[in-house]
Amino acid sequence: MKILENVIANKNLLFTDASTGVSTPVGTLYRSLGLNPVEKGLIFLYNDNQVPSIEVLLNFYGTAHAIAVLGQKLHPEFKDRLEAEYRPKYIFDPSRDEVQGYSLKEFSETVKIFAKEDYQPEVTIHPDIKILLSTSGTTGVPKLVKLSDENLYQNAVSILQYMPILETDVVPLNVPINFVYGFSIFTTNCMRAGRIVCTDKDIMQKAFWDEMEEYGYSTLGGVPYLYENLNRIGFFRKDSSSLRYMTHTGGVINAELRKTIFNYCLEFEKQFFAQYGQTEAGGRMAYLTTDGLLEEETSIGTPVNGGSFQIDPETDELLFLHSSISGGYANKLEDLSTYEQPKVLHTGDTGRRGQNGLYYITGRIKRIMKLFGIRLNLDEVEFILKNELEGNTVVCLNGNDKKIIVLYDNINIDPKTITETIKNKLRINPQYVRTEHIESFPLSQNGKINYPLLQNLQHENI
Repeated sequence: MKILENVIANKNLLFTDASTGVSTPVGTLYRSLGLNPVEKGLIFLYNDNQVPSIEVLLNFYGTAHAIAVLGQKLHPEFKDRLEAEYRPKYIFDPSRDEVQGYSLKEFSETVKIFAKEDYQPEVTIHPDIKILLSTSGTTGVPKLVKLSDENLYQNAVSILQYMPILETDVVPLNVPINFVYGFSIFTTNCMRAGRIVCTDKDIMQKAFWDEMEEYGYSTLGGVPYLYENLNRIGFFRKDSSSLRYMTHTGGVINAELRKTIFNYCLEFEKQFFAQYGQTEAGGRMAYLTTDGLLEEETSIGTPVNGGSFQIDPETDELLFLHSSISGGYANKLEDLSTYEQPKVLHTGDTGRRGQNGLYYITGRIKRIMKLFGIRLNLDEVEFILKNELEGNTVVCLNGNDKKIIVLYDNINIDPKTITETIKNKLRINPQYVRTEHIESFPLSQNGKINYPLLQNLQHENI
């Protein structure tokens, strides 16, 4: 288990409970449950980024079990569907007092796990499957990505080639580890940093900033919406002395916000890493350093060490090659008996390579609409609007190929500015644009704007 071996080798690593301040050395935490290392099965770990979740993860990582890392706040019906489909041997879920067909077993003073009564293995889980993560697009279908220890290790090693993690760093788990970006932040920092602070707070809560001041966070990570909110609350106007660098993934940061972040980094001597990744590749696939924020277009930068990109000549789809590519998907228990790693990952994104050697995402294959025969990339339309609106958040949706629907959450935005921008920049008649104010954008569990939900909600009004 290369990931665990490297985490254990970081002997000075501490895990701190943000609410109590109690710290536990990694040498104590990873072997606290007395597990049998050769026991095999499947455990569902419903994570909340708290110390017990991390304790369960590290302990079971050192066994032959496969670990499905899921969100503790999943809807109960979704949990029931997953558990009925996969019938795991163990379930760790502090939010429940009972699970039908399972007995609650006390493994330590702080960890209780549901164990399946009269458990009999129904399939032989492929030995390469170590971690199962839900894809960002999963809403109600139990579709999990099958990742091996080697996948995760190779991705972590690639990231550590450019990420400036120091042994003195204090890292908050503000990104859920049940999403691949959060899991990647967790593994890479466990291998190099000095302290992991387990917190359930987010940046919109005063308690998070109190914890940042108390513990001296060295880094922050998040999706574009997090940085849009940081800008909204004035974060980039003053220094945070302990902060050394920030990381980002999960979509495009608009040009105005990129300039704001660049100027912040320049003035206060910080670093910023814009990154691109997918669950199917174990985390992060490309990165762009602070200077790249000044690129005229949004670039994802260059592939991580050991990886490479190709552009499909027929579809413009971005293809990725790396040893971190996963072994496929699981939709049911029987799918855990196989692990088939492709040489090439089809990202589903369209892209191009610039003359400067950097790569650029031009959109999602599924985010293309045809407005009376005119092919429109909704991601590009959104990007243009965000720049014109000084970084304000907008969402563009497809109105059955008859209208562009633009949602905005800032009441001070004049909708005429939106329609005029689309008219002037894209030569589209305003009658084919519908604008609508929304109180707040619904977010998926990984903190990104929930586009599928918004599209479904709008469908009735189209």
